[in-house]
Amino acid sequence: MKAQAILFLSSVLTIFSSPVWAGDAEDQRIISAAKPVSVAVALKAAKDTPVQLTGTIVAQVKHEHYQLKDQTGVINVEIDDDLASAAQLKNGTKVRVIGEVDTHRYKAKDIDVVKVDILK
Repeated sequence: MKAQAILFLSSVLTIFSSPVWAGDAEDQRIISAAKPVSVAVALKAAKDTPVQLTGTIVAQVKHEHYQLKDQTGVINVEIDDDLASAAQLKNGTKVRVIGEVDTHRYKAKDIDVVKVDILK
């Protein structure tokens, strides 16, 4: 009876913990696969391509959405508040972001960021 209870409890914990592990593993996969590229290259990349961009925040478009500019162009990046706050991402802030190219039916490509470094 005690063994069944332990087995049941471990099964429940495994089921409810799996999505958390998957997200972290996916983020780590993106981070390890990301190659430094320019905005121009990122704009031509396929959906879900891991990229690393370095540039300057030039505008906050809306909550968690910013424009990142480098010498080759401008691209929208989605940076969740748990990665960096709006106060940290003011216009003129130099950053390095790692994420995946995301495509949309009716708007331009953007980057779904999984890691951000604020540069000096």
